[in-house]
Amino acid sequence: MLSTSCPSCGLPMQTAAMSCTTCGVKIEGNFSQTFFDRLAPADQKFLEQYLLAGFSIKMLEQASSLGYAAIRSRLDRLIANYKVLKKMDAQKKGVLEQLREGKISVAEAKEKIERLSGD
Repeated sequence: MLSTSCPSCGLPMQTAAMSCTTCGVKIEGNFSQTFFDRLAPADQKFLEQYLLAGFSIKMLEQASSLGYAAIRSRLDRLIANYKVLKKMDAQKKGVLEQLREGKISVAEAKEKIERLSGD
């Protein structure tokens, strides 16, 4: 999985370029990343399967080898992880706002964000 932190200062990075592997066309700009993009590939796949099952645990149970308890447990874990990502993102935005307003230095912002990220 791609790192979302700058290797130099540790602050969050943003996707700035995309390219086609077939024809080589390259587009540069600022691209948004959702919380779902930050989930592990296996979790993204599970959510896709849940979506295709019409958000029905029963349908997903029939379409997969997982039982109700395993599906419910996995959904609960995903919900908890999503809430953590959302809270962490809000806290990081607060740190960056403090930096923008000149209330803290880049070094202080980096330290706070590293603590939030668990790095």
